[in-house]
Amino acid sequence: MGIIYEDVVLIKVAEKAFDHTVITVNCPDKTGLGCDLCRIILLFGLSISRGDVQTDGKWCYSLFWVVGKPMTRWSLLKKRLLEVCPTCTPAVSGIYYYRPEFQKPRPPDIFLLKFWCSYDRKGLLHDVTLVLCELELTIKRVKVSTAPDGRVMDLFFVTDTRELLHTEKRQEEVIDHLKAVLGDAMLNCEIELAIPEVTACSQSFLPSSVTEDMFRLEVPGVLASSSVSIEGDNNLSPSHTLVQVFCQDHKGLIYDIMRALKDNNIQISYGRFFANPKRNCEVDLFIMQADGKKIIDPHKQNALCSLLRMELIHPLRVDIINRGPDTELLVANPVELSGRGRPLVFYDITLALKHLNIGIFSVEIGRHMIHDREWEVYRILLDEYDGFSLPRNDIKECVRKKLMGWE
Repeated sequence: MGIIYEDVVLIKVAEKAFDHTVITVNCPDKTGLGCDLCRIILLFGLSISRGDVQTDGKWCYSLFWVVGKPMTRWSLLKKRLLEVCPTCTPAVSGIYYYRPEFQKPRPPDIFLLKFWCSYDRKGLLHDVTLVLCELELTIKRVKVSTAPDGRVMDLFFVTDTRELLHTEKRQEEVIDHLKAVLGDAMLNCEIELAIPEVTACSQSFLPSSVTEDMFRLEVPGVLASSSVSIEGDNNLSPSHTLVQVFCQDHKGLIYDIMRALKDNNIQISYGRFFANPKRNCEVDLFIMQADGKKIIDPHKQNALCSLLRMELIHPLRVDIINRGPDTELLVANPVELSGRGRPLVFYDITLALKHLNIGIFSVEIGRHMIHDREWEVYRILLDEYDGFSLPRNDIKECVRKKLMGWE
């Protein structure tokens, strides 16, 4: 089997507004490929309304119908999708063939982006986050603090998708973009490779009271919710277990399903999903275990269905708590076993707070092992200035709706 390299990823951009752009991926297969593709689509702010995935275990053919944004950089999206497709090797004819050897890439270098601002303003953090996302810098951790004199110090631990942040030219590009959005407020800016000791010191402590409330394995009433229906069936295929999902659509829904299956080493041979205009989603997945067999054990099948149900009903955790006399917003999302966190979480949090006209006093982002699972936890101390009167539940719901794409 072979394919021209340029045809591994094809993107047919919609000609009219609100029409669907069709993304076709035709490449060698690997466990978790669907998760990797859906994560990149989510990273670019696109919504998958329909999809079709099929594989024979060696080669995969995927179709995604997505709703794009006017400023979507389609050529860059194609490049990023190509990067996660398993490697092919060229032949003399110019046809590319499957190469089974895959080398695990080394972890990207983490850089410390540090800058001071002479004063704070509403939406400052979101504007900075938007710039970093556009520059393809992935935010790993953030520490933001406000001095008594009103000055703000921001520490961003980032990785560079382009792997060029060690160069002077790339650093100047980042600093120039930050100056453009921050203006005279920015006092100085520095970028340096983060040594392990500095990265380790950026880790924060998570109180046990928080873990008990936010990370309990079962949230009362959640699993009994009628908004998600998941059923397994072994009668329709001699070699695969059919998993059917009916639920309300949300941002990153297909990614959440694919991530859960990838982390549990479940392979998808055929998948179809569709979201209607009323945001109801139907998903059919023909799956098998890593040994190539269907899931016969009813306990394993029920455990998988329960896992998927929890992931879809509660993909992120959002809460508002008292931190002494102050108000703290907490958001947490599970981290893939590969070490990747959910994309654009901090972007959505800061955008929601900007729309609510709520300032941010300090931010801490860290990763914590809770119930044998790694979570990325965002702790945002809200600036409760004079006139701050929004009910805390309203803040929580607004942030949650933004993260779920329900605004």
